[in-house]
Amino acid sequence: MKIRFYVDPETGVPHVYKHGVDEIEVADVLSTPGEDRVGRDGSRVAIGRTRGGRHLKVIYVPDPQPASVFVITAYEVAGKALLAYRRRRKRKGKR
Repeated sequence: MKIRFYVDPETGVPHVYKHGVDEIEVADVLSTPGEDRVGRDGSRVAIGRTRGGRHLKVIYVPDPQPASVFVITAYEVAGKALLAYRRRRKRKGKR
């Protein structure tokens, strides 16, 4: 899968860096998301676990090209949001 990232015009680096996330972690989540649902304005929201064990929420838009996405942002999921995600996964019989 080809992954492009939104680049912050002020810093010139991918916006995900601002949230302490790198490209490899985003690729981990997008390759095997625990949850992938419709977001707003044509976007999608993927939540999943990285190889390092962190839970991330990735906001992206499918590209017109097959097997290609444009990542808008990604950040770590914690607290109540992480508990809710785990509860949804448990109800589906997955962990």
